[in-house]
Amino acid sequence: MNLLKKLYCRTFQTVLRAALPVLPYRDPQILSDCSALADVLREHDVHSVLLVTDAGVRGCGLTHPLERLLRESGIRCAVYDRTVANPTDENVEQARALYLAEHCSALIGFGGGSSIDCAKAVGARIAKPKQPLCRMAGILRVHHRLPLLIAVPTTAGTGSEATLAAVITDSKTHHKYPISDFSLIPHYAVLDPEITISLPPHLTACTAMDALTHAVEAYIGRSTTRETRADAVEAVRLIFANLDRAYQNGYDKDARAALLRAAYLAGRAFSRSYVGYVHAAAHSLSGKYDLPHGYTNAVLLPKVLDAYGACIHKKLALLAEKAGIAERTEAPSAAARAFIDAVCAMNRRFGLPETLKELQRGDIPELARTADREGNPLYPVPVLMDDRQLRTLFESVLEEPHESRRNQENDRSTESVFCCGQNASGEQPDRIPQAS
Repeated sequence: MNLLKKLYCRTFQTVLRAALPVLPYRDPQILSDCSALADVLREHDVHSVLLVTDAGVRGCGLTHPLERLLRESGIRCAVYDRTVANPTDENVEQARALYLAEHCSALIGFGGGSSIDCAKAVGARIAKPKQPLCRMAGILRVHHRLPLLIAVPTTAGTGSEATLAAVITDSKTHHKYPISDFSLIPHYAVLDPEITISLPPHLTACTAMDALTHAVEAYIGRSTTRETRADAVEAVRLIFANLDRAYQNGYDKDARAALLRAAYLAGRAFSRSYVGYVHAAAHSLSGKYDLPHGYTNAVLLPKVLDAYGACIHKKLALLAEKAGIAERTEAPSAAARAFIDAVCAMNRRFGLPETLKELQRGDIPELARTADREGNPLYPVPVLMDDRQLRTLFESVLEEPHESRRNQENDRSTESVFCCGQNASGEQPDRIPQAS
């Protein structure tokens, strides 16, 4: 990245960091189960609510108890269940039309981050009916109070129940853009492990790796506070201690509750300290190829951590210690290596790949430019990268034909900066963290 662009990025980030103590962040009020929602809605004089979810969540019956509760409480509940994995502006407009037709005055986002983000965006369009969603992309472009917004996460990953952001995909261009504003923080969040019990192992892993990415990127960035560092460290600890348990036994309520707590803490941390190039690259990939966000985060995370290099070793060493991966007495470089290798080992245990077969080499320049536009100057990353450097990152997860990849490996004389899960001798690491 050229010097002028670096100066602009760091100046922008410094100003934003200086403003953190006075910005109007708030936390949602936490509820332990959905049974309290009828009382909450009556308290706010709500007689009709829009439930935003997806077909899979509703089809397996997860929303039925809430729908029945509201019906028995005399509260009308319109349901929009067409949210897709990467919610689009079309989803938002369809849900908004239903909200208006049913004379609703509150929103419940019920599902993964997609449904909650869709509900947030519907709220933004209700608050600003004359402005298209694309013109709210970026920071603080909503600045209007939303209707009562309740988040009920069915996955422990996105942390959208705690964040000021919603990520929406343009249905025509497939461009994925974030909308960030304090008004998008939900007023209430229901953290009920019972709702997450039916989540399959693969989705349990992908969503938890999403939360891990939130925590790690928030922690290693340059705009942290004492509170965000504490939230991020605790989220990392909880994920390493409980993900294997939840993956192996979905009915382990304690593990499920711990992962929900971790996702919430990670969401709270990155709302204030932001994320980094893992997210910038993942958003461009999932927008282009309609890939699950947590899945792409998991693949990219160790690559980006390697790319940042020695400047994050001390921070990764502390995370490694708190996660039970390394001892405090270990050298920072060794402990950081152990942490990155542990992430790679988790990916392997959960069947997540090192490369993305969907990625096409010809798309990389466009993807890199998109990631550059999202990440710079907003994300206070440890090391700044421009679109040229980001191309190298995308190339590191490109799945080459087998013969081509074997020839490249034979020619390689030194360890790649983007190597995942191998030491300098090419051996697999012998340290695999165990769930506690």
